[in-house]
Amino acid sequence: MEYTEAAAYLLQVPKFTSKNRPENLRLLLAHLGNPQEQFAVIHVAGTNGKGSVCAFLDGILRAQGKRTGLFTSPHLIEMTERFRIQGQDVRRERFASCFVKVKEAVEELLRAEPDFCHPTFFEWLFAMAAVLFAEEKVDYGILETGLGGRLDATNVVEHPHLTVITSISLDHTEILGDTIGKIAREKAGIIKEGVPVICDGQCEEALQVIKEVAREHHAPVFPLMAGMYEIFMNSDKVIDFSLDTGYYLYNDITVSSLAGYQAFNASLAVMAAEVLYRTENMEMDRQAMLEGIRKTRWPGRMEEILPDVFIDGGHNEAGIAAFTNTAEKFQKDRAITLLFSAVKEKNYTHMIQTICERIQFRTAIVTRVGGARAVAAKDLASVFGWYTDREVLYCEDVEEAFRLARAKQGDGMLFCAGSLYLAGEIRRLALQDGRQKEEGL
Repeated sequence: MEYTEAAAYLLQVPKFTSKNRPENLRLLLAHLGNPQEQFAVIHVAGTNGKGSVCAFLDGILRAQGKRTGLFTSPHLIEMTERFRIQGQDVRRERFASCFVKVKEAVEELLRAEPDFCHPTFFEWLFAMAAVLFAEEKVDYGILETGLGGRLDATNVVEHPHLTVITSISLDHTEILGDTIGKIAREKAGIIKEGVPVICDGQCEEALQVIKEVAREHHAPVFPLMAGMYEIFMNSDKVIDFSLDTGYYLYNDITVSSLAGYQAFNASLAVMAAEVLYRTENMEMDRQAMLEGIRKTRWPGRMEEILPDVFIDGGHNEAGIAAFTNTAEKFQKDRAITLLFSAVKEKNYTHMIQTICERIQFRTAIVTRVGGARAVAAKDLASVFGWYTDREVLYCEDVEEAFRLARAKQGDGMLFCAGSLYLAGEIRRLALQDGRQKEEGL
């Protein structure tokens, strides 16, 4: 089977299946030989920062000589992005071969087990990741939850070596709950008996819930507090900061990003790696760790895709707040152009209000992304009009909107934010533009 056939099949899955009980996925994994038990698992949940923390952990472990597998979501352009072996996206042929193995197991179970249901899109992908990581003989599989934690497909893993809970904020409230405490309890559902928990300690309400659940499972908790790390240089290329984990003082950590929030995410990953190494009685090469962090790149998170053009996947209120924290640092010296879009499930009114109050953009261009979940560009532009008298233009077509934004950018900075769909579309257009220039088209 070709990759395109496998991807097309998976995109059809939501049309004929719904959320299943965890036992359904456990049955599928057992039929596949329980591949998820053939490598050490680091399980990561949270509202924002999960992918970045996973990427930093992956970079740290590879720098220590460990063989790693990384399973994240969503993808920006191709499904292969969700699976990484040793820092590289899985090849299309390997994606297809893992898909076939899962498909054969699913078909056999559908014939033999009357209570077995077709896996959901995410369950299928997780089963593929487990097969891939087992076949590739990774030492560590780093798993990012898809949504929540307690009922997430990845939570069928019974014995992770470490759990990490990143920042928690109000998102997917219709599913996870309408308070920080309720959402934190869902995320804390990944905590297992005696397994160390590294978490964001800056939100007291979330931290208390995590500690409560951890006590019930006799799991030690290691929170990262605001005073434990300090940024002392933030340019448009790198962040230099210090971190005191309580066990070791790092004075010279460098992250290759302009986003201040990546200092926090990298700090969480460093703490997680330290706890993992102490727990498993391994010796840490701290210089290699620092190099692993410096080399880490995570697509779609304040990523410079063209000179002075940045995409940021912040797609909820907390994500936009983090985005504005970074962007506003540069507006004193550089003119800022904004390209924005959002989907209807998000509180885009509050997101737009935050942007208008904090970023003195020269021009905002609003566009439409997200298929059935999209909000018309004209409607988004109207919301901008409530909060700013600066120039706001709208264009329903993303490619045309990007061309317009580039024309308005001039010698300033262009930030594309508000949706992962937008980040993916702009990244695709930038890569396409780069290929065309290479080919002289």
